[in-house]
Amino acid sequence: MTDCILEAKAIKKTLGSSAREVHALRGIDLTLNRGELTLLMGPSGSGKTTLLLILGCMMAPSFGSVTVCGTSTSDLKTEALAKIRRDHIGFVFQSYQLFPTLTAAQNVQLALDIRGEQGRAARKKSREALAMVGLERKIQARPSELSGGEQQRVAIARAIVSNPSTILADEPTGALDGDNGRTVMRILADIAHERERAVMVVTHDPRAMPFADRIINIEDGLLVGEQAGEPERLRLPKTAAFGS
Repeated sequence: MTDCILEAKAIKKTLGSSAREVHALRGIDLTLNRGELTLLMGPSGSGKTTLLLILGCMMAPSFGSVTVCGTSTSDLKTEALAKIRRDHIGFVFQSYQLFPTLTAAQNVQLALDIRGEQGRAARKKSREALAMVGLERKIQARPSELSGGEQQRVAIARAIVSNPSTILADEPTGALDGDNGRTVMRILADIAHERERAVMVVTHDPRAMPFADRIINIEDGLLVGEQAGEPERLRLPKTAAFGS
């Protein structure tokens, strides 16, 4: 049985003002559960990324509430929101956001630095996180020495190294070919299923669908449907799951 880790209720978000006012989100109710990979799918401009930022406590809703691991974020100050992000949420972005002058291990360790974790223990955690995504032999490589798929795996290692309860990924396969996209989605699915984390992937890429436990569709700022995924297809040959 899954447990709710993150819950959004009646989320609305208005961007701009007057004639330029846009209702980006128009009343969203959503839960993210332990042990599930949830896809949020919809066309460009549908509100996917805005919702992701609100769920990740990086943007405040105009109306509604977000609860993370039992704590409502509605009345929290900036410092308290930052602590929620540090303790409970890992982010993965399409553009990787790695520092080019740092090694893979150093990029991952940055997530520990902001938590005050340094020294030998932090270096060990960084290496272990890279091993989890299959990059144990690339710990000293800089981003320019890694493929796009490898860079995204470094970004995933950075997201999981502090052991957050929730992983939020924004178009993590958008810049990748089929093979690398499949690898990234398999890793995210493993994080959900084997490490019992809540994982949400925002995407418009239908190739990610076989990896989902739940698929939620959004259009014009509204959730318009939900369906159960078919994660058992992960056991099919690789080319059947995420072909190019």
